Amino acid sequence: MHEQVYRGLALLGADFEPSRVAIVVENGRIAGIEDDPAAPDLWICPAFFNAHTHLGDTVAMDCATCGDLTALVTPPNGLKHRILATTPRDRLVAGMRASVETMRATGTAGFADFREGGPEGVSALHDALRGEATTPIIFGREGGEMTADGIGISSVRDVAGVEAQVTAARAAGKKVAFHAGERDPDDIDGALAFEPDLLVHCTHATDRQLREIADAGIPIAVCMRSNWILGVTRGQDHPPLRKMTELGCTFYLGTDNVMFVQPDMFREMAFCETVSRLPADQVLRAAVGGAALAGRSGLLEKGNHADFIIINPQYANLRFSTDPSASIVRRVDGNAIRETVINP
Repeated sequence: MHEQVYRGLALLGADFEPSRVAIVVENGRIAGIEDDPAAPDLWICPAFFNAHTHLGDTVAMDCATCGDLTALVTPPNGLKHRILATTPRDRLVAGMRASVETMRATGTAGFADFREGGPEGVSALHDALRGEATTPIIFGREGGEMTADGIGISSVRDVAGVEAQVTAARAAGKKVAFHAGERDPDDIDGALAFEPDLLVHCTHATDRQLREIADAGIPIAVCMRSNWILGVTRGQDHPPLRKMTELGCTFYLGTDNVMFVQPDMFREMAFCETVSRLPADQVLRAAVGGAALAGRSGLLEKGNHADFIIINPQYANLRFSTDPSASIVRRVDGNAIRETVINP
């Protein structure tokens, strides 16, 4: 039995209750959490799960900083798709691996990726992940879903033959995810008709649609920085995070296209909290909760996988913080991470 002990001020359970403890890890899981009043001044925070990425876009990083949604990212002829089609495989793999390393360096233990390029695209991501300590969920396209964890549909209005693709994916036991409601609410009802496992964006979802999403128990991956950069929102009502909360929706944070946004959950949390004005603990919960997509909890509780980050509050001015959860959401960056513990 392999045992390790980590001591510090840990954010425990669903409420992120700060407690000085010793966390005992055996064979990759939290075997025990014991009170430890003498624990050092280190913060132990659950690792993050990035609920929506397009890691292939790493090779298109910052090549376009303006343009509308259709011109930049809508298949099959958006700028990103043209770049991906002409990028050599080894460069594509190297780019995705570099973004996975960036996520790990900023406290992310897993992610859910929409992978273009069919079976070969999924294979390229598998190659990029070889030897990496991370928990991925891959949504393939154009046949790639059959070698991935599920199918990731751009939008019901962008893809021909959606019904047949979803039916085949379901028959193969795959998950189903849809982009929906990114620029308007008009494709959300069509996505809901397929009873997906995940909706991405819902930036312009109506109250009625949010009630249906909540009643169906479908989680939403929101990507606020990407929405702002792509010009589909300019205020705190889109995506309607407060309304999602009021109506009982579950939402997670994702960073979306690496083409525009660095896959850094610290930055995503800080932006989300600033714009939405939601409580910091709720934003942190959304940054951790996406682990449920991989069948995990993500929380620091006995029996869960040991995925957490150890933050040194002596970095910069963090030692003056009186609220670790708030500081992690608003102020911490990867430089403050002393150690990242990930057990896929």
